[in-house]
Amino acid sequence: MSALGDRLTGLSNRMYDRMRDPAAFTAARGEATAHGFAALRGAKYCLLVSYRRSGEPVPTPVWFGLDDEGRLYVRSEADVGKVKRIRANPRVRVAPANSRGKPTGPLAEGTARVLAPHESAPAELVLQANYGPGRKLYEALGAPLGVERVYLEVTPA
Repeated sequence: MSALGDRLTGLSNRMYDRMRDPAAFTAARGEATAHGFAALRGAKYCLLVSYRRSGEPVPTPVWFGLDDEGRLYVRSEADVGKVKRIRANPRVRVAPANSRGKPTGPLAEGTARVLAPHESAPAELVLQANYGPGRKLYEALGAPLGVERVYLEVTPA
C-alpha cells in the first residue's frame, strides 16, 4: 500500500476508535457467559474481541455472517490489527452489538482463524445472505484500491 493509503487507513482507524461505544471496552474485559453463538442470530453487527500479545482485549464492531452450523464469518483488510492479533492468538470473544460496538447480548468464547483463499467462497455466501449487495457496494466505495481482503472464521469454543 502507498504512504498515502497507509495514512488514510490510519486516519479511518482513529476515527472508528473514537466512535466506539465505551461499553465495548467494558464488555471486552468482562467474562463470557454465553455458550455458542445463538445470541448473534438476527443481528447485523457483532463485537469481536481479539487479544494483544500482552493479553489486553481489543473490541472491534464488525459485520458478520453466521452459517447453519454456528460458525461466524467476517471479511476484513488483511493487514489490520484484528487479523494480526488473530494470527498470533486465535482466542476471541463475540457478542451481538450495535454499529458502535455496544453489546446487545452476552459474550461467547470462540476460536478464530484466517481462511485460505480457496476457503473463502462459503464465507462470502454467508455474508451475502446477512447483508445483500449493499455490503459489497459499501466495501467497494470505502476501501483503497489494491487492499488485500481476507475472511475470518470463528467457531464456538
